Amino acid sequence: MKESGFAVAGSSGEVVIADAMVQPLRSAPLPDWRQKLSEIDWVPDLGEDIGSPRWFRGLATLTLLTVGALSLLPDFAPVYGAQSPMPAGTQLEEVRAQMIMPIAYGSDTGRRMAANDSVRALAASPERPRIELTATLGRGDSFARVLQRAGVGSGDVDRVLGLVSGATRLTDIEPGTTLEIVLGRRTSKNAARPLESLDFRARFDLRLAVNRTESGALSLDRQQIMVDTTPLRIRGVVGQSLYRSARAAGAPAEAVQNFLKVIASRTSLSSLAATDEFDLIVDYKRAATGEVLVGDLMFAGIDRGGKPRIQMLKWNSGDSSQWFEASGVGESRGQLSRPVNGSISSGFGMRRHPILGYKRMHAGLDFKAGYGAPIFAATNGVVAYAGRKGGYGNFVQINHGGGIATGYAHMSRIAASPGQRVRQGQIIGYVGSTGLSTGPHLHYELYRDGRPINPLSITFTQRAQLSGGDLSRFKGELARLKAVKPGAALAPLPASARRNEEPQREIDRISAVKIGSSKPAG
Repeated sequence: MKESGFAVAGSSGEVVIADAMVQPLRSAPLPDWRQKLSEIDWVPDLGEDIGSPRWFRGLATLTLLTVGALSLLPDFAPVYGAQSPMPAGTQLEEVRAQMIMPIAYGSDTGRRMAANDSVRALAASPERPRIELTATLGRGDSFARVLQRAGVGSGDVDRVLGLVSGATRLTDIEPGTTLEIVLGRRTSKNAARPLESLDFRARFDLRLAVNRTESGALSLDRQQIMVDTTPLRIRGVVGQSLYRSARAAGAPAEAVQNFLKVIASRTSLSSLAATDEFDLIVDYKRAATGEVLVGDLMFAGIDRGGKPRIQMLKWNSGDSSQWFEASGVGESRGQLSRPVNGSISSGFGMRRHPILGYKRMHAGLDFKAGYGAPIFAATNGVVAYAGRKGGYGNFVQINHGGGIATGYAHMSRIAASPGQRVRQGQIIGYVGSTGLSTGPHLHYELYRDGRPINPLSITFTQRAQLSGGDLSRFKGELARLKAVKPGAALAPLPASARRNEEPQREIDRISAVKIGSSKPAG
């Protein structure tokens, strides 16, 4: 069969022709939309290629996600429960007592019933049967004013002052002392509360308690506290730093500072060698109740090669206390100290010479002093001259720097040599009558830029010299302190001193009760 130029060989031939026409379509790859979607970068980095189609596509993705998230936000409208009738009467008052809201809005604190018809209002508020309070004695305050401010009546204040002053002076009660006061019930609102008890520590070694007896009178109870007064002695090697070495040895900071001041007044701290030893003693008190009271520095010393080089003891001389050397010579204060212990017998200026018989300039001061009395350097300096000098006799001149110099004449013996560095108060010679002199005395001159000036233009400081009984007591106190062993004040207190003392801490009281009530096992 032949039709339109194509030969058809039955039905099987038609199938072959159809397969040949579809075969090209089968061999061509079909686009997969899922694969194309997966290849698109929907979340590009918006920090890259800003303004490109890829960037705008990422911005669109972000916008769609944000809008979608906002559309899914929950509704914050209040959720209303089932309507219930408001409570009334007693139920309302009980609910109001348990409300959690400010008191100003009508709520109560805790669960309690409000007042009802069975409750009667009081005519007046009841008073506390007793008041316990604590008062502190301030600096510049008085013991009586503290009691009055606490509410103690004037009658009780006068009786307490009489009792306390019989046990200790009121001025000995230090500022900062805590007063434990208990006031009792008063008879009327216009009357002061009676004092039930007063307890305080009057001194470091004394505690006082004032209590009201059954008869209504006030009585005083003295509680003596055992106190160990062994001074705290600390010794050690100077090392690279005297301050650090002393602090590392356990010396209090204030005591170390005072120690450095005392030592610096006798010698330069830079002259101390690392192998030198420091020796300091501090006033130290320990109470049996456990308190410690650190006092002032009492002794300052420097040893070199096992031998004392500097020994300074604080000693009460007259109305004041000052530092004395082991020999009993007091410290000097001021710019220039008096060169000898004695009064002035002749001043500065023109006078008739007692030996030459005519008037001439007296370029210094004459001091009365006994033969052989020590002569001290007026201040630190270097000896410029030491030897015989014409009418001056045995003469010493010291240069102090800044154009200032001092001269000492008529010595019986010179104790300094040229070029020697001396400190204020150091002995440089002894009073005599060498040269043009009518008797033992010291002729003292003061020079400024080589020219003599009136020494009275500068105030002198008298050096104290202990003698007689004062010197003996001074030597005894020095020996007593030096006999204290280092660290002896830190040894445990004897058991007898602590046996009758009540523990001060609550945990100690509880432990003591448990120990006292415990029975041995078995």
